[in-house]
Amino acid sequence: MRGANVRPEIIRTEGVTKRFGGVVAVNNIDYVLYENEIAGILGSNGAGKSVFFNLLTGYYRPDEGSIRYQGADVTRLNPQERVARGMTRTFQLTSAFDNLTVVDNLVLSLFRAQAKPSLLRLFLTSRKGCREEAKIAETLDTFDLDDVRDREVKTLSLGEKRRLEIAMAVLVEPKVLLLDEPLAGLAESEIQRVLDALRRRVGRLTILIVEHKLTHVQDFLERIIVMHEGRVIAEGGCEECLRHPEVRRSYWQIEVPADEREAAVS
Repeated sequence: MRGANVRPEIIRTEGVTKRFGGVVAVNNIDYVLYENEIAGILGSNGAGKSVFFNLLTGYYRPDEGSIRYQGADVTRLNPQERVARGMTRTFQLTSAFDNLTVVDNLVLSLFRAQAKPSLLRLFLTSRKGCREEAKIAETLDTFDLDDVRDREVKTLSLGEKRRLEIAMAVLVEPKVLLLDEPLAGLAESEIQRVLDALRRRVGRLTILIVEHKLTHVQDFLERIIVMHEGRVIAEGGCEECLRHPEVRRSYWQIEVPADEREAAVS
């Protein structure tokens, strides 16, 4: 059992449930995410983790239960309203323009966040004077994009595009950054570069990652929940959850004696 966390809560769900027809995809989940925490949601395919993630970000509404953000009920708010409050999921604000350079995409992301302009004004605004802003330079350095700053996005590797998308999200200074399988499809070297960039935000940003493979993130995450068939079956540190009998049985497909399973539930 995880001890009390002294940091303020930033997201809390109580009894959150989501059904699709007769299938209960998310089943009565109570969950707390703390300010500046680096946390994860793990589970095998079909565990319900992406559905729960979509409930947190407003793409689905729960059939039962509530979601609170910084103490306020946001259960019925749409994704855009949650973004305005500081909850950013990468693709909500980070659709990169393939025919623009990396630095120009960052400039547009920053300008859009600061000025809240129309799309037309974004393109009519001169970007030349913004390219050397300190925040742009810092972001290029933090996410290891300085060497590709003047390349068009369509020429980037998948790993470079992923770092750009996360950089664009971080640039708008969200309170919570929610990432749904940000490492999917990346080579091991690219995975490490993405994680290295995120590590530089530790202590300055709350990060919640949905991931399928624990091995990629176990040295990065402070705390995880593991889901199976819509339920949370374990919560705590990665090592603690790895040893949990239900995780070994459901996630790792390791046969666990009945007495161990009963002890874990009791």
